[in-house]
Amino acid sequence: MLRFITAGESHGPALTAVIDGMPSGLTLTAEAINHDLARRQIGYGRGKRMDIEKDQAEILSGVRFAKTLGTPISLLIHNLDWPNWRQKMSAVRTRKYSDIPITEPRPGHADLPGALKYDQKDIRTILERASARETTTRVAVGAVCRLFLSAFGVQINSYVTEIGGISIPCSSLDLKTRCIRAEKSDLRCVCPETEIKIKKRIDACRRKGDSLGGVFEVVATGLPVGLGSYSQWDTRLDGRLAKAVMSIQAIKGVEIGLGFESARISGSCVHDEIFHAANRGFFRKTNNAGGIEGGISNGEPLIIRAAMKPIATLYSPLHSVDIITKKPVKAAVERSDICRVPSAAVIGEAMVAMELAAIMLEKFGGDSMREIKKNYSAYTSHIVKF
Repeated sequence: MLRFITAGESHGPALTAVIDGMPSGLTLTAEAINHDLARRQIGYGRGKRMDIEKDQAEILSGVRFAKTLGTPISLLIHNLDWPNWRQKMSAVRTRKYSDIPITEPRPGHADLPGALKYDQKDIRTILERASARETTTRVAVGAVCRLFLSAFGVQINSYVTEIGGISIPCSSLDLKTRCIRAEKSDLRCVCPETEIKIKKRIDACRRKGDSLGGVFEVVATGLPVGLGSYSQWDTRLDGRLAKAVMSIQAIKGVEIGLGFESARISGSCVHDEIFHAANRGFFRKTNNAGGIEGGISNGEPLIIRAAMKPIATLYSPLHSVDIITKKPVKAAVERSDICRVPSAAVIGEAMVAMELAAIMLEKFGGDSMREIKKNYSAYTSHIVKF
């Protein structure tokens, strides 16, 4: 079973992750992880912290001579901003009277429910772990899972389809073109003209001290038929993917394929007709299902869409209540971004990669890449001959 766990605070000394269940024999270097970490940091509308952090992963265990060993892989990413927070985030010294607590919760953040749940009078104790900085480790883990998937011809990409209510036209472009254009844009936008409009919208929000959300799509190609199952509720591929993507900070909605649009039109316009050809087997000319039918992958590209709300930290803060005095106050202001949708798309890729890698290992299980590839080859050969 493939699983992972992360640890670390936003302004602590480092972030860490442990991946358990990755088979032996996978080629893995820090450079491959760092490539995706750099993609996460790019994006118009990001805050000043991205000028400080230059995320680099260090592999501490589970790899020898650039090959995984089949044992737990541990990753370390240093926070370069840590020296500026050494006193506030010390794990050993006693709190001093000069350490002023944060007591003004931000609407839309984990601040207040977290403080209530964990019995904390200083909101910094909550926000440090609830921060989206935690997704740095998710992207690192996702990069490892992406390498595993690529060994089987699976590719994962993303692009932004909307920011701040401005839709990005992309329906006329094929998936390959969308993904190529997205990598060349700091908004992961496939339309240069629309990108200019969105940047102006972000600039206007920056001046007002406001923030923006948006929508992104993650696409996985090369998936075999048969991942997931209709047998039990928790084995359905769409359910597992939705949970993974929904776990990203600030994500408030997930769709697959047509998603909510399929509820507004008739069945004849929704369902993808099935065809067969000797040289390709069963196929569909449309992909409204987004690559999943009955909780199982059907061989078409997987398309999953996520809606991200605006970031909760506003430089023109909203009304709140002090958790100590119970008096009306303005919400606390932490250093933050104006728009984080492009980086959220990269995080979405990572979460999809993690879940797909776990499901692939469940279906084609083995302890080494050689064993898994044999199992995969036997299965796909059977599907072709069906």
